[in-house]
Amino acid sequence: MEGLCQQTNKQVHEVQSYMGHLETSDKESVHLVENEIQARIDNIFSNLERLEILSSKEPPNKRQSAKLRVDQLKYDVQHLQTALRNFQHRRYRREQQERQREELLARTFTTNDSDTTIPIDETLQFNESLQSAHRGMDELIGSGTNILAGLRDQRVTLKGTHKKILDVANLLGLSNTVMRLIEKRAFQDKFLMLGGMAVTCLIMFLVVQYLT
Repeated sequence: MEGLCQQTNKQVHEVQSYMGHLETSDKESVHLVENEIQARIDNIFSNLERLEILSSKEPPNKRQSAKLRVDQLKYDVQHLQTALRNFQHRRYRREQQERQREELLARTFTTNDSDTTIPIDETLQFNESLQSAHRGMDELIGSGTNILAGLRDQRVTLKGTHKKILDVANLLGLSNTVMRLIEKRAFQDKFLMLGGMAVTCLIMFLVVQYLT
């Protein structure tokens, strides 16, 4: 497995160096470079399939490390495959634009040629569609902003209401405490008054008995 892994890693680096030749290749040779890179990438994928099988047969203490190496190689080659496809897509689009421009320049028009309005109409319709899409996105963003602002306002209102509820609850709790203290003090004062009246009656009784 070690030899195949090193070979595959070497192939990945070779493909990376080949990728630099794409931008500098002319129109006649760029297809050859693309085909060469794709063939090398396909070969790497084939090696990776074998490496996955071999890594699963490694001893338990080496299996995880081997799997990580295979996953890293797989990530690298997938990145290269994506880069190649992106380059091909850009090249196809550039070549298509060049063909359309050449066809437009080579085309001859007459005064009453109704076809001359078709490209202009298509362009206007495309621009109008883009503007409509931009307006729709702006409206959607505006609606989302208004919704977020409303939610923030509701949050502030709810926080204020919650604070008022806590204040009222604290005030009610304080009032209940004060009422209990007043009731307790009134109960104590009642006993003090009754005791004082009893003591006063006793003193008056003793005075009357003493004087008589």
